[in-house]
Formats: sequence, structure tokens, C-alpha cells
Amino acid sequence: MFKIVIKPQWLIQGDEAEMRQALPRLLELLSLLHEDGNLARACRQLNMSYRYAWGMIREGGELFGAPLVETAKGQGTRLTKLGERLLWAEKRIHARLAPVLDSLATELEVEIQQALSRTETALRIHASHGFAVETLRKFLADKKIPVELKYRGSGESLASLCHNTCEIAGFHVPMGDLQERALGQFVTWLKPGSQRLIHLATRRQGIMVAQGNPLGIISIADLFKPGVRFVNRQPGSGTRVLFDLLLEAEQLEGSKLPGYDTSEYTHAAVAAYIASGMADAGFGVETAARKFNLGFVPVVSERYFLICNTESLELPAVKELLNILRSPAFKAAVNDLRGYDAELCGKLMTLEEAFPEFAGAEKPERRAGAKRGAPVH
Repeated sequence: MFKIVIKPQWLIQGDEAEMRQALPRLLELLSLLHEDGNLARACRQLNMSYRYAWGMIREGGELFGAPLVETAKGQGTRLTKLGERLLWAEKRIHARLAPVLDSLATELEVEIQQALSRTETALRIHASHGFAVETLRKFLADKKIPVELKYRGSGESLASLCHNTCEIAGFHVPMGDLQERALGQFVTWLKPGSQRLIHLATRRQGIMVAQGNPLGIISIADLFKPGVRFVNRQPGSGTRVLFDLLLEAEQLEGSKLPGYDTSEYTHAAVAAYIASGMADAGFGVETAARKFNLGFVPVVSERYFLICNTESLELPAVKELLNILRSPAFKAAVNDLRGYDAELCGKLMTLEEAFPEFAGAEKPERRAGAKRGAPVH
């Protein structure tokens, strides 16, 4: 069993072929300089000579036609505006593509295992993207449990489970007043008699804002202040569903929000978009905001569940997954994610136990309500 890692890499079309090869290292160097401002320490961390680093920075400036760094007495080495733009472009690329490439990597792992005629079947997981799911993927790889992970929106993941194209699906539902309405988006694929929930984590969703919250955004309504630029999640994602429900509760129209139609596919990509100065606010999990040193205004807590057919609980890979979820090491790793709580991680629940709305409700009525987009009663 092996793990494949796929990373994006820049290719600048120009005359400096040698510089094109060094660009990934240059971006690493710029990142360390941005954090610390000390070129000597950055060189030691990257195991490169001071002279080589300056040469790479100079060649990068020549390639782009403008300097990437500047020095000031008593202030060390800092990035120019161009240098900062390159760095934030790199961060946005990674935030946007990393989950997609991680998902592709698991598919390739399975294909190669099959080509090698190894009979072990991969556990197929389709899940809404989240930091706890990323952590689970790492733990499964460390345990050498074959997994084919595909990041999908909550609704699409649940549909995959019902169509038998995965064994485990991941979706999230807000707690409190919005829970029943959110379930109305997914109820078509929820089957109380034949499915079981696995509690993964509780997490906070809210408004990500620039560091220091210069525009004073403290509520959903504040996003509609003049001059506020918003970045959204993609249609179909559980977070987009949640945000739309919040707008509806406040009787606000998304079409009147500048940036509502600008979307990113991960929480980290939304955070990177804001941190790079391209937007003033977005909606997502606290973890992403903290990773990019953004401000965060909590709005709602939600539960993230894994769900499977009851008979899948007997699969060896699912039993191993449960062991991981219940382990102190995994819970500690999830609790280290700002805004996440792993207290109930690995707890098995019926749909009725998790969602009292299901108790006594007739399935045809629930399905009809979901098709109309109405709340579940």
C-alpha cells in the first residue's frame, strides 16, 4: 500500500528556461520571507546558500520585469507588491486545487493497486469537503487502508450512497432553527430504516473577514453594506445551502449581494481569496479563517456526519474507520482544528436519534417536501 501526492506547479512561458525550473523553490522562499523577513533563516530552512537564494530572487525579478523583494534598514527583507501577488496566487492555487488533486490521487492509488492485481477493495467515500475529512484521509493512509475519496457536495454525496457508488457519504447540517429546513434539501436520500449515521465532528461556520475586520462586519446583514465584496461557495455545496438559508431567514436577496455569484470550491479557497485582498468577506468554517490569519464572526454551529447503509458497518474497512474515529489520536487531531469539536466522534446514531424530525414522519410526505424545496415537517 502506498500514498500518491499530486501538487500543482507553475510554468511561466518565457525565455528563461532555468528560471521556470526554479519557480517552485522561489515561491517557497517568498513564503518564508513573507512570514519572517529574514533571508538567512529562510535559506537555512530550505537548505540553500544565501548567494543562491539572492540569485534566484534576482532572476525571478528579471523574468517578471520587476523586483520581488526589497530591503530596508532595520526591517529586513520584505516582499514587493508583485512578490506578494505571486505568493497569494500560489496560496489560492493550492487552496483551490489541493482537495481536487487529493481526490484524484486516491483514484490513482486504487487503479494502480488493481493493475498490480492486488485484490484488496478500496473503501469508497464521497463527502463534502472539510478539514476533519482531510484529517481522516491521512489517518486511513497511515493505517494502509485503501480508500477512494471523492469530494462532492452534501447532496451529491448522499445521492452517491443511494446509487451504491460509495460505501460512506459525508454531509453536514446546521444545529438549531435551521436544521429542519436544511434537512429538506437532503431528505430524498435519507432512509431511516436502512442507514446509520457516524458522528464525525461539530464545527463552527461564520463570516470570514479581513484581519482586524476593517469594515466592521458582525452580521449577515452587514454583508450588504456599500463597498463590501463577497466571495461565495459553489452552488450545491452544503455551505452554500446553509448561507442561502441564512439569507432567507433574514429576508435578504443574494442577487443584491456583490460577489454572490463569485464562488470557490473549498473553505480554504474562500479564505485565500479574502486574504489576498480580492474580497472583503466570505462564509465558511472557522478553521480556514484562522489558517489565513483572518477575522471570524461565528454564526452557526453544525454537525458533520458520515452515513452508510447499515450492512456496511460489517465491512472490515468500515470497522477500521470507526476504530480510527474513536481513537484518542484522531480526536486530538480534530480538536486541534480551530472551530472543530470531536467529543462525539465515532458515535453511531440512527437518523431518528440525530434528527427528531424523522420520528413519526411518513416517508412519502418527506420526499414530497424535499422536491418542492419546502421545510421538512
